[in-house]
Amino acid sequence: MSAAVAEAGAGSASIALKGLRGAIARNMALGWQAPRVAMGAEADVSACRAWLRAQSVGEGDAKPTITACVLRATALALAAHPRMNALLKDNVVECQGAVHLGLAVALDEGLMVPVIRDAEAKPVAQLAQETRALAAGTRAGQLPPKAYQGATFTVTNLGMTGIDWFTPVLNPPQVGILGVSSVRECAVVRDGQVRVAAMTTLTLVFDHRAIDGYPAAQFLQAVKAHLEAPDSLSGRP
Repeated sequence: MSAAVAEAGAGSASIALKGLRGAIARNMALGWQAPRVAMGAEADVSACRAWLRAQSVGEGDAKPTITACVLRATALALAAHPRMNALLKDNVVECQGAVHLGLAVALDEGLMVPVIRDAEAKPVAQLAQETRALAAGTRAGQLPPKAYQGATFTVTNLGMTGIDWFTPVLNPPQVGILGVSSVRECAVVRDGQVRVAAMTTLTLVFDHRAIDGYPAAQFLQAVKAHLEAPDSLSGRP
């Protein structure tokens, strides 16, 4: 049994808020204090799936995934909307020049957020490879402390759990976080016709002190637009 988990009687246990669990608790409390707003958008990733199937993969390379596409779309949107790629420190909004994406990775003890640096300059295939390497290193406890430092925005994906939507908590001093849900087959109407599409829900939570609703909505729509027109993922910011 973990040192942070103590037996509290037959069939029960208590979990002390210390160590990693304590650090998460303190950071989430700070994030919860911010005047945050959540907004969501449904994205059709049918074309993205087809685009991924058409991508060639070299021997030993990681196969690109929807998660890598979301990271690429987010990085491109952040580069175009720098007010979202920002840190709020001492009542000053510091817009960042480079996009350093934090990627939430679930452990038994809690969440860790390794950082993909200069994500706006990396293609989908490279993001897929780095995502796998960072997730594996995090779960094995092999990454240095600096691997978790310096993120300018966070993406958290719970799609593998099958949930339809959720609202993540801000990771201060970042001013935004994007939650990604499961991809599900849905009936949608396009040009007056009903068809089946692969849909996912994107939920953006942002600090209203740093950015207002309209520019935040523009950023979220940019992420959606990149996912629904995946050829744009090959472009430069």
